[in-house]
Amino acid sequence: MTLWQSLRTGGRAVRVNKLRSGLTMLGLIIGVAAVIATIAVGAGAQARVSEQIRSLGSNVVVVRPGSVTASGVRLGGGSRRTISEDDAAAIEREVDAVQAVAALVRGTEQILYSGENWATLLQGITPGYLEVRDWSLRAGRPITSDDVDGAARVALLGQTTVRELFGDTDPMGQLIRIRQVPFLVIGLLERKGQSGGGQDQDDVVLIPISTAKKKVLGVSRSSPRSVETIAIKVRPGQRIAEAQTEIQELLRQRHRLRPGQQDDFFIRSLEDVLRTEEASARVMTYLLAAIASVSLLVGGIGIMNIMLVSVTERTREIGVRMAVGARRRDIQTQFLVEAVLLSLIGGVIGIGVGVASATAISHLAEWRTLVGPRTIALAFGFAAAIGVFFGFYPARKAAHLDPIEALRYE
Repeated sequence: MTLWQSLRTGGRAVRVNKLRSGLTMLGLIIGVAAVIATIAVGAGAQARVSEQIRSLGSNVVVVRPGSVTASGVRLGGGSRRTISEDDAAAIEREVDAVQAVAALVRGTEQILYSGENWATLLQGITPGYLEVRDWSLRAGRPITSDDVDGAARVALLGQTTVRELFGDTDPMGQLIRIRQVPFLVIGLLERKGQSGGGQDQDDVVLIPISTAKKKVLGVSRSSPRSVETIAIKVRPGQRIAEAQTEIQELLRQRHRLRPGQQDDFFIRSLEDVLRTEEASARVMTYLLAAIASVSLLVGGIGIMNIMLVSVTERTREIGVRMAVGARRRDIQTQFLVEAVLLSLIGGVIGIGVGVASATAISHLAEWRTLVGPRTIALAFGFAAAIGVFFGFYPARKAAHLDPIEALRYE
């Protein structure tokens, strides 16, 4: 018996018992659909995390104040501002791997415009901030060195702030007030979306760092040049780890830290954050897929059960085939092909249901899902493997029936 004949015979057996075949495939359909939907949800979450973290800026290294010790008491990280605008200028000047540097301070402030008000994040920045963050302008001009040197009362607005304060009014050239200080809107930022921590990055107002210190947030008397954060963009092609090491050595030298003395700052790469978040999302995807794959196991057991019943029902038919010259290999191939057909048909239907489920989740739950060719191929391969694995034992049992006993079977 050729493979084509086995396929025709197996297809005929599936068609004759449509209800039983459908119920047999149901477990596999549910399993394949569940695996595809869970992988799609996990892949979508992973992609979303990657996009959110990359929206903070590519190849970015962040320097923040670390812990310090005063009179034998160790103070927590950020309790004192141990980094400054001068540190930022030195990093940009002396570290060759650096493309752009921005120093910033921040605070939450109430913004006023023509009877409307909105509480938003206020950031005092230096001119390199937009380049570090890969943030472009929708309209207007950026904050320049002249604005910082002259403590100009100018502002850039994020899209959420624009919507809440201005509605349909064009904000360009308008005056807003921050702590009763008037600021001229000179530019609008492009939309950034949420950060990896879920914060709305578009809910922001950017002003020159000198203006923020002198007229809004205040200046530390002990350290008027201090800042909360230094954001650094590393040149493409440069190793971020090496750049971090150079920055660390430079800051230790500038802060006069002795060998063995703890850093009074800490450096973190957003690349590390990205790897950590992606690894977490990947583990969650694998966990969900593993749970969903239990349905595949149940579906495979169902196929084995029905095939064993089929062997019992067709024992006399098997005996007749052997009597007219069918070999054990032919009988085994026939039943194995039938099991694989059930698996593949169930797999194809399951793929359709899984893709439809992922699409429904995306629309109803507003959760991004990704279904790639690799996921579909994996699900289809699993379906075929289950047919072979769980169909082998019933097929072998059919092939090893005694022809005489099979002919006598009623």
